Amino acid sequence: MATKSLKARQKELAETNKQLEILNGGLFAAGDLPYFRDKIAESGQGALRPRKLEILQINVGYMCNQVCEHCHVDAGPDRKEIMSRETMQECLEVIRTTGAHTLDLTGGAPEMNPDFRWFVEEASKAGIADFIVRSNLTIMRANKKYHDLPEFFARYKIHVVSSLPHYTRGKTDKQRGDGVFDQSVKALRELNRVGYGMPGSPLLLDLVYNPSGAFLPGDQAALQADFKKALKEDFGIEFHNLFTITNLPIARFLDYLIASENYEDYMTALVDAYNPEAVKNVMCTNTVSVSWDGWLYDCDFNQMLGLKVGSRIKHIREFHEDLLQEREIVISQHCYGCTAGAGSSCQGAVT
Repeated sequence: MATKSLKARQKELAETNKQLEILNGGLFAAGDLPYFRDKIAESGQGALRPRKLEILQINVGYMCNQVCEHCHVDAGPDRKEIMSRETMQECLEVIRTTGAHTLDLTGGAPEMNPDFRWFVEEASKAGIADFIVRSNLTIMRANKKYHDLPEFFARYKIHVVSSLPHYTRGKTDKQRGDGVFDQSVKALRELNRVGYGMPGSPLLLDLVYNPSGAFLPGDQAALQADFKKALKEDFGIEFHNLFTITNLPIARFLDYLIASENYEDYMTALVDAYNPEAVKNVMCTNTVSVSWDGWLYDCDFNQMLGLKVGSRIKHIREFHEDLLQEREIVISQHCYGCTAGAGSSCQGAVT
């Protein structure tokens, strides 16, 4: 099991505390913006509480073959945080007993966890109805040992959700690094070859778009139409759906906002675009997020800020669905990102 030194844990804690201080107005204050808790109270929402648990989202490690500009996980090749098989076993016990019907594996590049395939096989035996793997696409081309991932995904009928910042080389490579677009196209073609993304195919292939700058995503349906047309005409690529995700002001994107002097304007834009209807369907109400070391969070973004669930049940080994359902969801200023405009979740727009 990967563990962190005391020095590494202290550094991580200092970084998350700094982010929270920024978000809550202690540093680089964004004018007199209202606190998110007050905003939802104004719209009559009250405290956020969970609905029926549907999705168990598990981050199996922060290691990644890419270093993307806006990565909220701050993932990269140098990250050593990897979920152990022991923690995976604890997750499997929960999968067998929980009411959740969807297992959502994320990273980093989840495929880089050495026990990734074993975990997929064991979780599939547990009878998960919808099995999602969030792949960055380029991992399929990074090394020969990953070249058969399309066939592996198809064997277990994995729902593949892949990030593609844009349908053009320039915008994609600007956000994710030189050569990423071309490698992504090759990976998409390989997925199409085994049936992924094809019309009428049960092998689901969805793409994820997030803006490359300090602005909110456009209309999801319109962007999907643009992506489908461009990728089909230029590369013969098919996919099922496009999800738009708003960049939340945390980790590398927060650093970018501050360095580019866009932080105040971006936070103001999020607050101005607040949509009370989006609050009703935010992902934290039907999801529990599990970190690489087994701690429980209301969402993947809270995980990156060290904001554990507001329950005495805080680790996967002590998971108790009924007790977790009694908790109040932990919120902060970054939550404006999930409630702006059409709203945002790991499954795309929510309204």
